[in-house]
Amino acid sequence: MSSRRGTIFLLVGLLAGFLVVLVVIDRLSPAPEGPPSSSYATTPLGVAAYAALLDRAGVTVRQVRTPIAEREPREGETLVILDPDVMEPEEAEAIRAWVEGGGRLVLGASSEVAWIEQLLDEPPRWTSAASDEHEPLVPLPGVRTVVSLDGTGFEELGAALPMLGPAGSPLAASATLGAGQVVLLADTSPLTNRGLARADNAAFSLALTGDAPVAFLETVHGYGVSRGFGGLPSSIKWALLGLALTSLVALWAAGKRFGEPEDEDSEPPPPRVEYVDALAGSLARAKPEKEHT
Repeated sequence: MSSRRGTIFLLVGLLAGFLVVLVVIDRLSPAPEGPPSSSYATTPLGVAAYAALLDRAGVTVRQVRTPIAEREPREGETLVILDPDVMEPEEAEAIRAWVEGGGRLVLGASSEVAWIEQLLDEPPRWTSAASDEHEPLVPLPGVRTVVSLDGTGFEELGAALPMLGPAGSPLAASATLGAGQVVLLADTSPLTNRGLARADNAAFSLALTGDAPVAFLETVHGYGVSRGFGGLPSSIKWALLGLALTSLVALWAAGKRFGEPEDEDSEPPPPRVEYVDALAGSLARAKPEKEHT
């Protein structure tokens, strides 16, 4: 029995140790992850470095995981939407209404945005960029050259005005919408982790939002308000998973048979006390009587 318990404790200990190693590795060397153009993403296509740059510059930064149709951005915030994956019609209408009421939106995409016609009456059109180097057409603090990597620009600006050249296929433009403003980017690569350090891309990224607080809309990348198990931190999820596996191993070890199965037809061994008494009585009866002289 002690050997069996020792085996169980050994298995549980090994599994617990393995869990600790996984948590330590996850903490010390996390792998890049996250969808493209998300402020959570640390991959080359993510913009986590942009969010960190804003924070270091003293700009208040937050990630919005609730649809704008349910809760508008805070007063004075600049809403940043980059390479949106999905956009429901009511969400696009809510964003437009917020901008028309005085909000400021930075909308960037490296390809045509299907719902932009719901946002602007005269939207721009995307095309191939004439150059990957862009110079400002309006004053942008600290910006002389911006380098893009995806090779896209605007072909027709509609009611927007160019901000970053060349004039024939500008990288950035600005449009007035009601009492608010929309800044449009035809290529988000200057803001990404892979492009932020090139030329004056970092200065350009800061100039887009200025000193105003920034809210990155993350619902367009599949993020929402997490509840239940999904709302727990990753380390807690790993711990719970490890505990579950440990319990399964313990149950398996406790129920595992060690040795050959017993014959169901064989007589079970007698209780120990009765067995000892019976054995003692048998020995006493079997003791030879002393010879009489």
